[in-house]
Amino acid sequence: MHQDEQKALVANEAVSLILQEISAGEILGIGTGSTVNLFIDALAPYTKHFKGVVSSSEASTARLQGYGFLVFDANEVNDLIAYVDGADEINPRGEMMKGGGGALTREKIVAAMSNQFICICDSSKQVATLGKFPLPIEVIPLSSAHIQRLLEKKWGGKVSLRTVKNQASEIFVTDNGAWILDVSDLKIEHPKEFEMELNQIPGVICNGIFALNPANTLIVSSSAGVKRINY
Repeated sequence: MHQDEQKALVANEAVSLILQEISAGEILGIGTGSTVNLFIDALAPYTKHFKGVVSSSEASTARLQGYGFLVFDANEVNDLIAYVDGADEINPRGEMMKGGGGALTREKIVAAMSNQFICICDSSKQVATLGKFPLPIEVIPLSSAHIQRLLEKKWGGKVSLRTVKNQASEIFVTDNGAWILDVSDLKIEHPKEFEMELNQIPGVICNGIFALNPANTLIVSSSAGVKRINY
C-alpha cells in the first residue's frame, strides 16, 4: 500500500473517531501537514457538526475556510475538545517530534489548549527513540548563530538554518516571523527533560519535542490496515 493511501486511511479513521466521540457544537483544533490536509478534506462534509475550529497554521486556515469552516482565533476560545495533527516521529509513550512543516509553535499552543491530542500518521513515523528526524527549533533571528553554536558544542548536534524548499538562498520564515534551526544527529532518550532544557535557552521560541503534552491517541496505518493506540 502506497504511503499516500496509508495517510488517507488514517485521515478517514480520524473523522470516524471524531464523529463518534465528539458531540455536535464543539470547537476542534486542527494541525498542519500533508496528512492533516487529507483529514480536512475528509472532514469537509461535516462542517455543520462543529461550532468551528482553531487552526495551527495559515495554510490549514485557508484550506478550512475554503470548505466553509468557521475558524476561530485561539484567543477567542477557552479550550478545545480535541486536537488532530500528524507527527514526524512518535515513540511508544506517545511523545512526538513535530515541526517539519514549520508550524511547531502554533501547533504546540493549540495542543496545549486541547483536552485530547489525536495523532494521525503512517507506521513509518513510529520510532523507539526520537531523533532520527531533525529536531526543529524556532528561534528569534538575532539569536540564531548563538543558539547554533550552543547546540553543536553542548549536544553535538549538526545544525542547519532552514531555507525555503528548492530555494537554498532564501531563509524559511515561520508564520510568526521567526527562523528555524534543524538539528540532526541527536538521540533523544529523555524527551521531557530535553524539551524543558531547550526552552530555557534565550532566543528559543519553541522546540519540536512534544513530550510534556504527548498524544493521547494514535491512529496509525500500515500495509496491514489502520489501528488505534491509546496512551
